[in-house]
Amino acid sequence: MLTSLFFEHGATFFASGWTQFAAAFGLAFLIMIIFGRPFIKLMHKIQKRGQPISENLPAEHRKKAGTPTMGGLLVVAAILIPSLLFMPLSNPTGWIALLSLIMFGAIGFADDWRKVASQSKKAANGLSPATRLILEGLCVIVLAYLINKTFPLYIPELSLALPFGIILPLGILYYVFAYFVIAGSANATNITDGLDGMLAKLYMPVLVVLVVALYGATRIGFMDTVMFLPTASGLYAVLGAAFGAVLGFLWFNSKPAAIFMGDVGSLALGGFMGTVAMLLKSEIIMAIAAGMMVLILLSSFIQTMYFKASRKITGTGRRVFLRAPLHHHFEELGWPETKIVDRFFILSILFSGLALTLLKFA
Repeated sequence: MLTSLFFEHGATFFASGWTQFAAAFGLAFLIMIIFGRPFIKLMHKIQKRGQPISENLPAEHRKKAGTPTMGGLLVVAAILIPSLLFMPLSNPTGWIALLSLIMFGAIGFADDWRKVASQSKKAANGLSPATRLILEGLCVIVLAYLINKTFPLYIPELSLALPFGIILPLGILYYVFAYFVIAGSANATNITDGLDGMLAKLYMPVLVVLVVALYGATRIGFMDTVMFLPTASGLYAVLGAAFGAVLGFLWFNSKPAAIFMGDVGSLALGGFMGTVAMLLKSEIIMAIAAGMMVLILLSSFIQTMYFKASRKITGTGRRVFLRAPLHHHFEELGWPETKIVDRFFILSILFSGLALTLLKFA
């Protein structure tokens, strides 16, 4: 009798999206704080010598040798457990977001494990770029198919929803678009994870924008720029858990980091971010909010392309930046690591503020 009453009233209490968000946030944060230190000790034992420091990084990073990696494993667990406890299990949106988290996390885990097992300082010692691109592509195909089938009553299949109710049919190009959004987000977060505490600090403002977009998508009349998608209510607990887990990870990852996120965490969080944006039909808004991550990703792309092109033309590879990605350029200029992280964090807040303004008033 008491058990029946508990579950009956519990289901009613957690029916509210914001209650699900708060409960999942709190539990995820507690999981990180309670299990963070034991997890770090466990990673020390398993990895022994920690993450090898790439020879392509600035000399200052040599001091971080021996720091364990794969902290993203605990982050993923801290998102999964509260999400499964508090999200509506019959709602497909939460499941799709978590599937993205797991699939991209698995790719990152394979990449991390190869680096740790080999202890090589070569940057390319993980999965080959071709292997990662193929695996990410397969993940995107699955996710795009599921997302495409989630809102048949609100948007035609293989179509892009733009602000003010504009629907753009894409056909098979929908999967190409999904690749740029989801895999692009995964690689942007992956390459952003280069300084202590930076990914967490740049990620949280984007989460705020996605939460506001979620509220707009599940509340009629709140935002004209957001499509009304009541099924998206399954994302409240998932986003709450993500927020709590990332904030909790920052407790241990702030300088000097006791553990690194690793590809298992950065790819998982990036794929998750892109998937949620697609579920909310807020891909463009998400790209603006994640502007700092986009710039970091572009800096690496520009450096690589310019180096190859100049070497082909002149015989000598030339560089646009002192070192890529962008944060390492500023390290070479002599900026302290904490100053780079804090200034990038400020810029991330500004990008997210711009996204919120466009979200509400565009």
